[in-house]
Amino acid sequence: MKAVVFDIGNVLIRWDPYLAWLDDLGSRSAVTEFLTRVEFFDRNLRADGGETFADLAAELDNAEDQRRLSAYVERYAATVPDKIEGTWQLLYRLKEQGRQVHAITNWSAETWPVGVGTHPELGEVFDVTVVSGQEKLLKPQPEIFHRLCERAGLTPQDCIFVDDTLKNVEGARAVGMDAIHFTTPQAFEAALNERDLL
Repeated sequence: MKAVVFDIGNVLIRWDPYLAWLDDLGSRSAVTEFLTRVEFFDRNLRADGGETFADLAAELDNAEDQRRLSAYVERYAATVPDKIEGTWQLLYRLKEQGRQVHAITNWSAETWPVGVGTHPELGEVFDVTVVSGQEKLLKPQPEIFHRLCERAGLTPQDCIFVDDTLKNVEGARAVGMDAIHFTTPQAFEAALNERDLL
């Protein structure tokens, strides 16, 4: 096994979209109502696939909802407040042992620069980073895993992939990668030890 390929959101960086509107709306329940009304998670996935939040907001009927959703990019830094330190420690241990460390992330092309500005290590630590919004491909599409392999000079069999979303883990396995479903840094460490990677 030559390389460990990381998902980023909720594996290395905590992502909580509620934080973009919590001050505005006053409670998580009020934000839940907004997110449900605008079908945020479906629209966010479309943004991860390359669409812009301005275009997605323009589809809404309510002008206030349009304004709030289109403000997401400028508020994005608030949604990625914390590193998941235990996972970062494992990433650096892998690098110290000479493992290649790459990333495939479902992340909007508009918000990715904000994420890197908030957590500069994201722009520095990976050998190859594949950002879905830039590629207009989404996990778990096979093409996004193959694109990483092409850029890194690897085969899928050279890689172990870690993601907190099970369907992405299954997508990686379908192209021939080993894969770990991320739950906690401790469980991830145990899975790496089982594979003699630490």
